[in-house]
Amino acid sequence: MAEADLETLALWHKYRRSRDKAVRDRLIVAYAPLVKYVAGRLGAGLPAHVDDADLVSYGLLGLISAIERYDPDRDTKFETYAVVRIRGAIIDELRALDWVPRSVRARSREIEHAITELEGKLGRAPDDAEIAAKVGISEDELDNSLSEISRSSIAALDELWAQGGEGDQVSLLETLEDPSGPRPVDSLTEAETRAAVASAIARLPGARKDRCDALLLRGAHAP
Repeated sequence: MAEADLETLALWHKYRRSRDKAVRDRLIVAYAPLVKYVAGRLGAGLPAHVDDADLVSYGLLGLISAIERYDPDRDTKFETYAVVRIRGAIIDELRALDWVPRSVRARSREIEHAITELEGKLGRAPDDAEIAAKVGISEDELDNSLSEISRSSIAALDELWAQGGEGDQVSLLETLEDPSGPRPVDSLTEAETRAAVASAIARLPGARKDRCDALLLRGAHAP
């Protein structure tokens, strides 16, 4: 086992015994790059207006929760356990923010209405050219609109983040388990990671920032 892994394991056992805030914060810093990695995978399939830095901020809440709940004596690796909570925290925040742009929502309703009308008139499913003509846009614009609508679906996030570089379906957990590649947690220096964590917290909206601050302060007076 690498020296860094041994140090992290020692931190886990120390935190489990003491629940010390300072030890917990060191674990947050150690695994913060994992949040950036998960946020990047999710963000790659989302519309351009969704800020990756915001996704990192949301994911940080999931990381804190994962650290506080994880049992290092279990067989499950922390990275595997944390990915689920980080991803869940990001998706929960996106749902709460109702992040689909009004223009995309309006275009979606317009296209659905056109399809319904054409099906009633033609007695069959309309083709792209007929739908585009009904909406009053080109086929290329229709294709772009459908792509944007697809990317704006929360239900599609599972597929979006599991796409490999060549479009093949892969598990994100599989990408984290590659022993031959660099680990996400090794990609930044500690100073860079601390700065990233501070920046992520600062980006959270008021109530969520307060929640994150409260989580970070929890255990400050632990024995």
